[in-house]
Amino acid sequence: MTLPQTIIGVDVSESWIDVYHLADGRHDRISMTAAALGRFARKARGALVVLEASGACERPLLAALARAGTAHVRVNPGRARDFARASGQLAKTDRVDAQVLARMGAALQLKPQPVPLEHQQTLAERVARREDIVKMITAETNRARRVSDPVVRRDIATVRRALKARLKAVEAGIARLIDAVPELAEARDRLTSVPGIGPVIAATILARLPELGQLGRREIASLAGLAPRARDSGIMRGRRTIWGGRADLRRSLWLASFVASRHDPTLKAFRARLEAAGKPPKAAITACARKLVTILNAMFKTQQSYRALTV
Repeated sequence: MTLPQTIIGVDVSESWIDVYHLADGRHDRISMTAAALGRFARKARGALVVLEASGACERPLLAALARAGTAHVRVNPGRARDFARASGQLAKTDRVDAQVLARMGAALQLKPQPVPLEHQQTLAERVARREDIVKMITAETNRARRVSDPVVRRDIATVRRALKARLKAVEAGIARLIDAVPELAEARDRLTSVPGIGPVIAATILARLPELGQLGRREIASLAGLAPRARDSGIMRGRRTIWGGRADLRRSLWLASFVASRHDPTLKAFRARLEAAGKPPKAAITACARKLVTILNAMFKTQQSYRALTV
């Protein structure tokens, strides 16, 4: 894909976005409303919009960019901050951050991410909503452990019941969406052919890793946050660790690998070899997760089921 000539850095907050146009140094502040974001996304066609992952704050902007077909790339906040420090920019404001993102896009020649189709964007939003509800249930559960007043405990229990009912409804909506789109249904069935991957994890993978089958094994492992990073200096050889990538996706793949490495012959044997060689159990499961995502990538490249690929 050809890199757009114009690069726009965008810093996202809850109420507005700060925009920096690298070509002419212009700053804009745009309200975080659907209409304003839509106008910005349409005007930005032909440019590359560089923004940070900001939890849930960037979702409305991503949706507007996807609808407009505007090229964009979402970068890790830590990576953006490291670039700012390396370039001597120590100040941090919304305007400065937008400028840093634009310069980062140019200096590193960042490439646009694939613009998701409408059903992919809808799936991503529903999966994100499910994650929000799960976090709220966890928060209420933790509060229940810290209170002794029976009135408060009953109120928490009421809220938890309501949240669990909403969770079931959102999961049913995700299932209906996938069933209604043949492309998603086929991909879901391929994913659930893997031991350890059920409907929820399959939906998370479909929403969080649309690049599956389009990249090499190293690139796909890096996106999933499962690529080991070197920590060497001089004659010192540090322990390889994983970091970065898409944390929610990494958690889902880790859980799937934990189950698969107990029941699937291929991953079970792989984990056993690692533990026999002295790998701690958690490190062995992480290695299984990395192997699993490369297998999934190969499955989507060859349009095969898990069993057909591993037997």
